[in-house]
Amino acid sequence: MAYAVKETYYTLQGEGAQAGRAAVFCRFSGCNLWSGLEQDRESAACRFCDTDFRGQDGPGGGRFPSAAALAQHVRAHWPGDAGRPYVVFTGGEPALQLDVALVDECHALGLEVGIETNGTRPLPRGIDWVCVSPKPRSDLLVRRGDELKLVFPQPELEPDAFESLEFQHHFLQPMDGAEREANTRLAVAYCHARPRWRLSLQTHKLLGIP
Repeated sequence: MAYAVKETYYTLQGEGAQAGRAAVFCRFSGCNLWSGLEQDRESAACRFCDTDFRGQDGPGGGRFPSAAALAQHVRAHWPGDAGRPYVVFTGGEPALQLDVALVDECHALGLEVGIETNGTRPLPRGIDWVCVSPKPRSDLLVRRGDELKLVFPQPELEPDAFESLEFQHHFLQPMDGAEREANTRLAVAYCHARPRWRLSLQTHKLLGIP
């Protein structure tokens, strides 16, 4: 299988339970909930998406002919042998492309494998860290994992609908944009009232890192 990648880069995880951890981010091209075209935004499941996942023209992007080739590409972004190398597959929707062969090749190179997914597609076995971010107007298939991260507020997605799902961590992440400050206050108030939830801030945006 060939893999289409928008970009690959080394950074610090900016949000959720792994915030502050060094990681290689590998962003796959494509999504099953939005074309990425502005003309289609109003009909998209998540109209607030601010990620460019179209094409293969970003830094470290390209088309990789095999799982081994992509795993080696990812591993090359990790600085030397320090720490345990960690890769986060994201998108778009990474579950459209991430498969057992790629997970296995990453493990063979010593990489710990994480995924950030909308949870609407089945996941291959062997992923070490599963972060699910539910989206409106879509069916949530992945209902257990390590981390559930809900962008807040979304009138169509109330947090209490997800409280009983089998995740180790439940996060509310204030929706970015013009109303970010107001959304942050709402998320803080909700976490105070419902301590099942924790606040997740997009620290990479606050710090100005990728």
